[in-house]
Formats: sequence, C-alpha cells, structure tokens
Amino acid sequence: MNTKKVATEITPEQCATKMMETIPTIIKFFRTEMRRNASFLPESLSVPQFRTLAFLDRNPGASLSQVAENLGVTRATASNLTERLVQKNLVSRVENPQERRHVLLNLTETGKYHLQQVRALTSARIASVLANLPEEQIQSVAAGLTALSSIFEDLITE
Repeated sequence: MNTKKVATEITPEQCATKMMETIPTIIKFFRTEMRRNASFLPESLSVPQFRTLAFLDRNPGASLSQVAENLGVTRATASNLTERLVQKNLVSRVENPQERRHVLLNLTETGKYHLQQVRALTSARIASVLANLPEEQIQSVAAGLTALSSIFEDLITE
C-alpha cells in the first residue's frame, strides 16, 4: 500500500481566491504590529504617516501628488500629513529645481532611523510567528513570495 500523500491540484482561480482571502489578514497583522512598534518611538506615527515614510524610502524625491496617489488621499490631505512629518523632522521638503511650484520630499536621517526601527521590530515579530512553522513550510513560503514578487513587479512596470 502506498502511504505517500498525493499533492492536491489547485487551479490558478483557486490560488487567486486564497490570495485575496489571505493577504488582507497578513496586511492587517503587519499594520497592527507597525502601529504597536511605532508607539515605542519618541515620535508617535499614524499608519498613514508610517506609510508615507515607507513610500518616501522607496521613492526619494517624490512629489506631493505621488504621495497622495500612493495613499489614496487628496493632495490637501497629503499636504497636511506631510507637514506634520516635516515638523517632526522626519521628512524634508525642498523646491524642485526644474519646477519651483512643486516640492521634492525626502526622508531625513531621523525619518530613516525611525522607519528602520519600526521595520526591525515588526520583522522580529513576524520571524517569531514564522518560527512556529516547520523548516520546509518556511522555505515554501519564501519561495512563493519570491515568485509572487517577481510576477507582480513585472506587471507594475509594464
């Protein structure tokens, strides 16, 4: 008698459904942890403020319009949010040399430090959760995330 388990076939549609069910839960966990970890910093940050720091880390010199688009808010809301980050010395705002009416936004060294601290604490918490998985599942998760990242990054850059 063969005791090997037969791998269950899963269709792309079933996989897509599973992703759509699972990813929001993971994002909610990340946000909760980031908010909790940000509360340990001298400068308390809201989730939109933290998302702005993360966006500017990935997109140095971004415009206010780009920040607003990334957050899904109006330019006025992004302007107010960014102003609070500038006042906390987490973001710098300089005139765009090509177009003086637009500003370029960058993280300050303090902003980079705060972002790195929250990410490190959150990453450590995620690692502690993953430590409960068997090694082969951790490898499968990592391989799956690598594949997903490649697929979706290619779609974004098209």
